[in-house]
Amino acid sequence: MNSTLTNKSSRALLILNPTSGVPPITFIVSRDIERRKEEISSCKSLSKTDTPPLIKENFNNFDIFIAAGGDGTVHSVATELVNTEKILGVLPLGSGNGFAREFGFRLNLRSLISDISKAESMDIDVIEINDHLCLNVAGIGLDSFVAHSFNDLKLRGFLPYVWLTFKTFLLLRPFQVKIICGGEEIVSEKLFVLTFANTRQFGNNAFIAPDARPNDGLIDLVLIKPFPKIFGPIFILRLFTKRINHSKYVRHIKTDKELVIETCENRFHIDGEPLRISGKVNVRIRKDALKVLKTCHNKFI
Repeated sequence: MNSTLTNKSSRALLILNPTSGVPPITFIVSRDIERRKEEISSCKSLSKTDTPPLIKENFNNFDIFIAAGGDGTVHSVATELVNTEKILGVLPLGSGNGFAREFGFRLNLRSLISDISKAESMDIDVIEINDHLCLNVAGIGLDSFVAHSFNDLKLRGFLPYVWLTFKTFLLLRPFQVKIICGGEEIVSEKLFVLTFANTRQFGNNAFIAPDARPNDGLIDLVLIKPFPKIFGPIFILRLFTKRINHSKYVRHIKTDKELVIETCENRFHIDGEPLRISGKVNVRIRKDALKVLKTCHNKFI
């Protein structure tokens, strides 16, 4: 862990994950951060376990913490800021950058520093899944199976992800799930995908829950039933044109009640990060739990 700060007078600390994204882009961004060391403090976090102590060590010295990396880096930083007055910002370097895209964060350090100088923020909800927090989307099915496989893949970027998704889709088999909402069973069927959404997209502008908003106090459930795989291209088109919920194979539920999920499938993902959860899964919304830096491109002001 490199916790040496480049500028202790800045109101924001940028935490860089140098292993995120495509190496040439990360290298260019690292050089830009070094050139602007008089404008923003920065440090490197080389693993998920580095991030919490880094933030704790500097918690009282900064008002804003910038996650420079992919959705996994954003998740690691945000987890330490939930239910505090500290503000989360993002410099997107990942493969999908779902959270960053939703809140208008761009790969532009100069613009980000301008946003930091204004220090305006908005409160957003987070989803709690057992003891885990979700900022963006989580779930079981095709996306989680891809996340588990992608985690073991040495290549990164959009094209390897697309190839792996296609391969996983061809081998996809439905899983059985039961959903209890507020004590009442509302679902008991086989699915290809079950998504819990706080925002609209997985990443790369693939909109799984086009009507989701991160500050409405609601969980968006998206259920995709088994469908003929020949319809795969149609589903992809609908996913990228915000029309996935127009399909007869898709059910969309909004709720502010606590959910209980029962399934034999244990391969979950939370914000694109794979994990295994066995037994009953409890899901609930935590209203206004996190402050996010406003940008001029923010869609949820």
